[in-house]
Amino acid sequence: MNGAESLVRTLVAGGVDVCFTNPGTSEMHFVAALDKVPGMRCVLGLFEGVVTGAADGYFRMKGTPASTLLHLGPGLANGLANLHNAKKAHSGIVNIVGQHATYHIGYNAPLTSDIEGLARPMSSWVRTSPDAKSVAADGAAAIAAAKSAPPQIATLILPADTAWNEADGIAEVPVDTQRPSYSPQAVDTAAKILHGDAAHTLLLVTGSALTEHGLALAERIAGKTGCTVMGQTYHPRMARGRGRFSINRIPYVIEQALPILKNFRHIVLVEANDPVAFFAYPNKPSMLKAEGCEVHRMTAWGENSVAALEALANALHATAQDVKPQQHPELIKPTGALNHASIAQAIACAIPDNAIMVDESVTTGRGFFPPTAGAAPHDWLQNMGGSIGFSTPVATGAAVACPDRKVICMVGDGSAMYTIQSLWTQAREGLNVVTIVFANRIYQILRGEFDGVGAGEPGKRAQDMLKIDRPTLDFVALAKGMGVPAVAVASADEFNKALANAVAEPGPRLIEVQM
Repeated sequence: MNGAESLVRTLVAGGVDVCFTNPGTSEMHFVAALDKVPGMRCVLGLFEGVVTGAADGYFRMKGTPASTLLHLGPGLANGLANLHNAKKAHSGIVNIVGQHATYHIGYNAPLTSDIEGLARPMSSWVRTSPDAKSVAADGAAAIAAAKSAPPQIATLILPADTAWNEADGIAEVPVDTQRPSYSPQAVDTAAKILHGDAAHTLLLVTGSALTEHGLALAERIAGKTGCTVMGQTYHPRMARGRGRFSINRIPYVIEQALPILKNFRHIVLVEANDPVAFFAYPNKPSMLKAEGCEVHRMTAWGENSVAALEALANALHATAQDVKPQQHPELIKPTGALNHASIAQAIACAIPDNAIMVDESVTTGRGFFPPTAGAAPHDWLQNMGGSIGFSTPVATGAAVACPDRKVICMVGDGSAMYTIQSLWTQAREGLNVVTIVFANRIYQILRGEFDGVGAGEPGKRAQDMLKIDRPTLDFVALAKGMGVPAVAVASADEFNKALANAVAEPGPRLIEVQM
């Protein structure tokens, strides 16, 4: 058994049974080992950003890490943007990167680079296997790191000779005996704050607090005390839809966020971060909380926020009887012209039970939350790191993790072009993904940011940097070229029909919404 086979067998034995990959020469022994070891599903991506983003989406829905397989430093570099997003989302990934054979590195061949240096900013754990007999144990350590609390991106660099030389066999993954917990003192502090000044207290939640159970506990606390519960602007995963506590998010736009937060004297953080602006803008604050507002952390990432919320509810004697009914807008299929409101209504009506919604509709989607609050129960996934091109890969990984659930991916046309290769993988794997591309022929978010930073009125050259209308992108042709059936729509009625057809059919579909 060579090092590569020992690693693959260790991965499978350690519960890592999906590998998203774009391999090269240095990884061929790993590729060969995949034929020898049953139990590993291999999913090919045509760009490394698809591979790393898919691993992120897989973890968000499965809760256990997949592995990647990338080719040397340039392959890793191509995947770094979505590793950044995955790190911000606290996704666990066993990120395997090939390297030149140890004796070849010193010759400075064209693909030689500092792979560890590239990996460290986006990884919490980095190791290069020194020899074949170390590979299995290093792989086991990478799995343990990826599964830790909080989960991590663990990058294992595999020199080619450590893959082809003889190894000793598989390694057992170390068991983490520590169960995620929380601070009773932090819960007591939160309870005292809510007893004393609930009306001016914000419970700011994300992460595991946004499960259906976590939200139900937050709903009881809000009903009992009168405090406000909100989410960050973006979340890795959020349970939403009928029967679930619907909360608002802090708006992206500073001018909208400040009035919402101005009256809070206390913010209790449940895995969330202090509310800060996405960017710096001239003459606008970076910190969005009111001056003098005190921030109290109840739980951090990796802690058991559901248990902490349950303890807080018990301390406050908050029960299901304290819950206040929520009213949601009636779901009515829109007719007529396509605009942000009619698009949101159409999507709300079309969401099937237990769907997975992947949201990168940066501009069009800002109004999606209110109408979808009363839709069928679903999970909502967002971009935690802000690097665009995350949604179609994350949707791909989510569909691999949950083949029995429909995935609906909502993305702007500019963002879609970053990782459009995801469609090919979806077609190859027969994944149940509906991709909705909002084609407004412009980087609309950047047009707004141009004004936001006070850059003045854009001239022709500046406008050309913000528009993607010359030539016009044909997403129907692009999708069909990669094996995905597609249709373009230009009215609400056409959109309703296309959504119904796409949701009903198995396999991937694309809808181009022409705005």
